[in-house]
Amino acid sequence: MRPAVRETYGPDDLSRAPIFAGGFINFGYWQAIDLSGPLGEAERVRSQEDLYRHVLDAAGLGNDPAVLEVGCGLGMGCALTLREYGPAAVTGLDVHPEQLRRARGAQADLLRDEPGRLRFVQGAAERMPLPNGGFDAVISVEAAQHFPDLDAFAVEAARVLRPGGRVAVASFFTVDDAPGRPEEMAKLLETYANGLDIARPVTALTDAFRAAGLTGARVESIGPHVWQGWDRWLSQWWAPGTWPRNFLRAYEERILDYYVVTAARP
Repeated sequence: MRPAVRETYGPDDLSRAPIFAGGFINFGYWQAIDLSGPLGEAERVRSQEDLYRHVLDAAGLGNDPAVLEVGCGLGMGCALTLREYGPAAVTGLDVHPEQLRRARGAQADLLRDEPGRLRFVQGAAERMPLPNGGFDAVISVEAAQHFPDLDAFAVEAARVLRPGGRVAVASFFTVDDAPGRPEEMAKLLETYANGLDIARPVTALTDAFRAAGLTGARVESIGPHVWQGWDRWLSQWWAPGTWPRNFLRAYEERILDYYVVTAARP
């Protein structure tokens, strides 16, 4: 585990921060939310749930699928999947033992009331302690920016998918691999400067999927439905010009964008 990931998701529960209301830790998908009016916790939680819904829809779940979430955090997305999509089973994988401890606490009722349908497993995206061909869908929501090796993640995703299974990843990437992009991101955003997030173009993920034998790799920009809402929410705590507000700036300057990337195992 990289030090920045260990420290960020370790002793302090990041999901308790007001910006991540409801236990989720993502920027949100704000398409269905009126950004001209007041934003409260209900709207914030809706944005985070809607990001999961968008990814799960992109994964094209069939009947009674087995779903794996890579980078599950507190398992809020796993719980939403069980509640709304009727899978046979959901596995939440996370590299951080503290996050898994919190997940088992946050989802204690589901673990007790629906035994066998939900489980949590510790492991890295690049080395999943899971069997070959065990899942119909692999999803990952706002975690891939932390993965040190996208090629290894793609190989593992292909390995654990059944034939015909699909992978759907939501995360933010640079729009291209122009020289100096990592340095630009480090100047704009503290999470790149401290090593928590890794500056890579979205093509690094599609290329990794293709090299791993996955087919039909598709990239969807959802930046118009992420960055404005995220910045509007952040404005309650941070003034313009502070580093968290630079996510929108990086998007507007065509340096960074938010994507959903999908592919399938033949």
